Amino acid sequence: MESAYEFNSLDFILAGGPVSVLVAVILVFMSVASWYLMVVKFYQALTIRSASREYNNHFWQAASLDAALRHNSGETPVSRVANHAVEAADHHQAHVANNVEEACNKDEFIARAMRRQIAKESEQMDYGLTMLASVGSVAPFVGLFGTVWGIYHALASISQSGQATLDKVAGPVGEALIMTALGLAVAIPAVLAYNALVRRNRVILGEVEGFANDLHILLTTGAPLNAGNTSPSAAKIRVATKLKEVSA
Repeated sequence: MESAYEFNSLDFILAGGPVSVLVAVILVFMSVASWYLMVVKFYQALTIRSASREYNNHFWQAASLDAALRHNSGETPVSRVANHAVEAADHHQAHVANNVEEACNKDEFIARAMRRQIAKESEQMDYGLTMLASVGSVAPFVGLFGTVWGIYHALASISQSGQATLDKVAGPVGEALIMTALGLAVAIPAVLAYNALVRRNRVILGEVEGFANDLHILLTTGAPLNAGNTSPSAAKIRVATKLKEVSA
């Protein structure tokens, strides 16, 4: 009685020639790249959200606009949006007097600066997500190609040996299906991570836009939309101080 077929995926890949080896290398590269991006992007998202909330709370509790901008300046999306908004307000205040008729109003000028910076922040946070989406959509097809090639190679070898019994066919074909399983193993985590990161980035951008809206109201009307947990008198003192510094 002949011995049963012994499954050995590594030997099968090596026996498949350069094509099988190339497919396996591509899947390994996709897996390593996607897991690296997943770890980096999740850590980045957690850090950004925590730092942005801290900056947001500090900003509205600061004694002056200069003190608020100095806190963690330039390290979070909200701080960069705040810096660009204040710079736009200063620029408008300094140069609008020279060409009042052709200059746009302060409201629109600050809003444009904010929208431009928020778009940059969105682009920066989305960096690398295209790679995850590509891995999630392409990896199954790469694995399927490896399976098709493996089955073809196995059947060609069986045909040359002249033995086409079930026990001779099932082993090589079963090993060929491992390529499809590897492709799915690479794709599924990438797709799940992509969807989670897209949602998390959307939440962060929503918080940034909310902060930008409140700051826009402050810089254009001279008063915040709400005074938070502080007393109205304290809020008015801080607003007056901030507007004095912006218009200086």
